[in-house]
Amino acid sequence: MTWSKHQMACDCFLCGAASGNVLLCAACDEGLPYLTDQRCPQCALPGVDARQCGACLREAPYFDATHALWTYDFPVNRMIQSLKFSCRLANADFFGMALARLASMKSGAVNQLEHDRALHSDSLPDFILPVPLSAERLAARGFNQALEVARQLSQQTGVPLMRYDVVRQRNTMPQSRLPWKARVKNIRHAFDCQMDLTSKTVWVVDDVMTTGATLNELARTLKAHGAARVENWVLARALKHE
Repeated sequence: MTWSKHQMACDCFLCGAASGNVLLCAACDEGLPYLTDQRCPQCALPGVDARQCGACLREAPYFDATHALWTYDFPVNRMIQSLKFSCRLANADFFGMALARLASMKSGAVNQLEHDRALHSDSLPDFILPVPLSAERLAARGFNQALEVARQLSQQTGVPLMRYDVVRQRNTMPQSRLPWKARVKNIRHAFDCQMDLTSKTVWVVDDVMTTGATLNELARTLKAHGAARVENWVLARALKHE
């Protein structure tokens, strides 16, 4: 069954229990593999503390920070795959709302009033950018899952979306099909920015961060066009054993 994003979820996506008008019941939401604060602030890989990891110290990425909700484990992987490959767009709204909550938590919000203030504060970026798909990939899938998630985050924060200013100018081999070391070469010069971003802050939204090669190349492109700060806001961080 294919769900429209405008349908109201009555049953929990994972366990089938009544969940009102949200995708997951409270118990299943609490059981998701949330990342802890013990992770590298730049690439979000878990570590023994919250300091920058050795890899980022040795070769600093172009992006300035990475914020991730979960590790790419069950059932988050199933939920993301359901969005991407089964067109379950209701999942995108859930994901976008979850990123908005994460943004308010990063600002220190502890209640609904502070949450609302945080989502309309000076700490927000100038733009939100979903990782672009190539024209060929977009035509085959019919939608960009990163855009659907970013759309909800934009609605919650009031930050404008960059929908057409950055494009994927060539159709690359899917990163998931390549060995880790081949991904940097595969994605090189894949993006083109058509906007002056001088002194701007951009939040880049994607579903899964694995090696970070795609996000790093995109950040390189944005920085080349003047961006002062680029942060990744991703749903899940894949670990090396995956």
